[in-house]
Amino acid sequence: MQKTTIVALALASIAFSASAETIQERAAPCLACHGERGTSETGNTPSLGGQQAPYALIQLFMFREKLRVFEPMNEMVKSLTDDDLRTFSDFIAILPKPAAPADAADATRMARGEALAKQNRCNTCHNTDYSGKENVPRIANQREDYLAKTLVEYKDNTRHGYDATMADVMQTVSKEQVADLAHYIAHYR
Repeated sequence: MQKTTIVALALASIAFSASAETIQERAAPCLACHGERGTSETGNTPSLGGQQAPYALIQLFMFREKLRVFEPMNEMVKSLTDDDLRTFSDFIAILPKPAAPADAADATRMARGEALAKQNRCNTCHNTDYSGKENVPRIANQREDYLAKTLVEYKDNTRHGYDATMADVMQTVSKEQVADLAHYIAHYR
């Protein structure tokens, strides 16, 4: 499905979401893009499963307040209350975490990615298993394309977080190294 079609479907379901009674019904437009069980099959769209509730809450808030700009998300959350944001972030936290990709990881790239992760102490903030904690995202088994895109955005300073940590970390990682780091984290077991 093309991205514009997915976005159109998601936006069309806003009216349904507002009148839906259960969180599962209200989250249907979210899962249309982010995957039925929170594991995305859509290019450059993150998997939400297993994200920490505090992290998800902050991201939803940032989208609602347009501190993080991605028009489909800004539109989806613009009318949500603080209680709605908490309900959605709690729901996201109980979705099953994504599994490692079925395709075999490239051993050479995994070794280079692991060295980069250690050098940049990724496991300090994101936990030793990259599961995230509190306001730090789960990155283990995230979509590789999304990880690479996000890391480049932090490096280029085109994606702003609520602090400058990731921008600082990414300054020492070359654009060529980003692919190996994303490959390692996406395939982490």
